[in-house]
Amino acid sequence: MAKRPGLYVLIIRLDRRVTVTVGRLGTFVFPAGIYAYAGSAMGGLDGRLARHLRSDKRIRWHVDYLLEIASVVGVLEFGGKAVRECGLSSAMLEQGKWSRPVRGFGSSDCACRSHLHFITPDYKDPGEAIEECRCMLGGVFGEAEPIVNLS
Repeated sequence: MAKRPGLYVLIIRLDRRVTVTVGRLGTFVFPAGIYAYAGSAMGGLDGRLARHLRSDKRIRWHVDYLLEIASVVGVLEFGGKAVRECGLSSAMLEQGKWSRPVRGFGSSDCACRSHLHFITPDYKDPGEAIEECRCMLGGVFGEAEPIVNLS
């Protein structure tokens, strides 16, 4: 089976405020709420997403530290895209409701401020955040079929 390259957004729920050491990046306070993490998997979406969803993995990326204490509640896939996750991250920031809580998170190999976004605490239902993200990014990157109910 051929590997499908592409971009993705993980919708992550953190149930309580926590302080997390994110490798060499530093120690940060993460408020409870919904987060969106923009990533790319040019070597294959299926393998990358399966890895993010597993609990038994070696810590490799910044997002792995957050996923030790948070839950992925949805995923948006943008298959076959040749652009980097920087475009997804920029598009999320442009709509104005979301912030980038940790400078350098997921973006140590580019000039972006961060690839992790905190979605305002207005969202109690992760499904609303998933749908807003899908609608917002679909106009730029093409339709994405959300994968939901992962928790």
